[in-house]
Amino acid sequence: MSFARLQGIDRSLPIWIASALALVVLMALPIGWLASLSVSGEAGPTLAHYRRVFADAALQRALWNTIVLAFLVGLASIAVGAPLAWLTARTDVPGRGLIRGLVLASFVTPPFLGAFAWVMLAGPNAGLVNKVGRSLTGADEALFNIFSMSGLVFVVTLYTFPYVYIMIANTLALIASDLEEAAAILGAGRLTVARTVTLPMVAPALVSGFILSVLQALALFGSPAILAMPAGFHTITTQIWSFFHFPPKTEMAAAFSMPLLLATALLLLVQKKLLGRRGYAAVGGKGGQRRPIALGPWRWPALLAVLTVMAFAIFLPYGILAKAAVSRAWAQPLSWDNLTLANFSFTFFEYSATRAAIVNTLELGVMTACVGAGLVALLSYVTNRRLVVGHQLVAFLALAPVVIPGVVLAVGLFIAYTRPPLLLYGTLWILFIAYLTKEMPVGYAQSDATFRAIPPDLEDAGRILGGGRLRVLRDITAPLAKSGVIAAWCCIFIGVIRELSASIILFTPSTKVMSVVIFDLKEEGQFGAIAVLGLVMLVMTFATVALVQRVLGRVSWGRGNDEGARRARVRARER
Repeated sequence: MSFARLQGIDRSLPIWIASALALVVLMALPIGWLASLSVSGEAGPTLAHYRRVFADAALQRALWNTIVLAFLVGLASIAVGAPLAWLTARTDVPGRGLIRGLVLASFVTPPFLGAFAWVMLAGPNAGLVNKVGRSLTGADEALFNIFSMSGLVFVVTLYTFPYVYIMIANTLALIASDLEEAAAILGAGRLTVARTVTLPMVAPALVSGFILSVLQALALFGSPAILAMPAGFHTITTQIWSFFHFPPKTEMAAAFSMPLLLATALLLLVQKKLLGRRGYAAVGGKGGQRRPIALGPWRWPALLAVLTVMAFAIFLPYGILAKAAVSRAWAQPLSWDNLTLANFSFTFFEYSATRAAIVNTLELGVMTACVGAGLVALLSYVTNRRLVVGHQLVAFLALAPVVIPGVVLAVGLFIAYTRPPLLLYGTLWILFIAYLTKEMPVGYAQSDATFRAIPPDLEDAGRILGGGRLRVLRDITAPLAKSGVIAAWCCIFIGVIRELSASIILFTPSTKVMSVVIFDLKEEGQFGAIAVLGLVMLVMTFATVALVQRVLGRVSWGRGNDEGARRARVRARER
């Protein structure tokens, strides 16, 4: 190859190829090993593991329990999230900003921590709600047993409905009020307008929110482990976890993981097909106004209903955690005699695993967020600027981990990294790879939105003036994309802090993280220590959100650096 041809090659190409190859390795190794082991036998490929799995009555019940849980959570999430979204996006209900903030708080609350809180609230014996109910009614039986399928659906819904809320609220914010007002002028009542005008336009978002809620319920491990297993039944995720009890049955775990992986992939495919066939569209311009619907005397009852939902999701769980953190006996009234700081002392100075777990969690959170934000920024830049052959495949692989439940991913990683050439099990590196893979889709989606909002014109101008692609990326594109990359960093960090489903399979005594320590404390009955560590986790999460909001200013997550992109377009036009 001549020197002239060498000079014509883009010197940044190895970086784009390396980032794409890193993505392929992250995805291909665990899924490839998972699929391979599920059909591996001593005499060659076999389906014996699948036959054993699906012929086992207990595993069949776990599969059916998972289907029931996911379907009911999807319906309940719509029943809760859709009205809340309509109230905040379409009406004059008081405190709309506060409601959005509370929904965000529910969204970032780890579901397993909410499950712990509801054990203290609605446990059949010592639960606060049941004790108050007995004192008011004089009944001997508990009003509500959280250790049941209905209790599990209730708790999972509390931390899953925000997916429906976000989808529908964002859609309603884009729809002008003209069509609804025209229908009202023609004599249609409020319910008729909602049924014939508003509902068809938000139907794709409604279906998408339902599918996302079902996916979350399918993939959850913490809440079923805390509420279903004491009740005597399993879901797919808890059953997969049980396969790793000594002696581990990795082949059975692999075979039982594949249906869950295929189910999530199928649901996402259905979602994509449905969203690609929208039958209704709202066309508007400067005249398209979003005028809030006056609720009149129903404003305050509506606010009360919203606050009731928030009480179940936020106020009561956070309140019982705070009470348990400063109580000698969490089930007793909070009197002066019951107040103590011993739970803090025990958690931080006496319980040996706590400090190492906090350090491990922060180390993994920062490292995963930094590497992940950088990697997804490179990948989204590659796909948006079409820098490598097969950039569509790169985009697909970056979003593909969203179809892999955490427990399934952990099984694949356990199989892949407990054998040569990469023996990573027992180190923080295997958790790092798990977190990086699992949180990549949300970071990529954020970065992709950012780079889509930045036109390539300014980059082209910089290259015409002699700048290489890397220099243009550093001096022009990176400053414009900064807020979007920071938001991606925050999303990844929060995901790592609250992750349990992969951690519970991949941890060792020296690599415990906060979520695993909380799970261990529950097994030991240390509810005061759970409350302390749970509050620390929440403080870390909300402090990160507040810090990023302060750094980003008015730039909205998921929408890229709109102001930077606008300025870029202006400068590009001037050229």
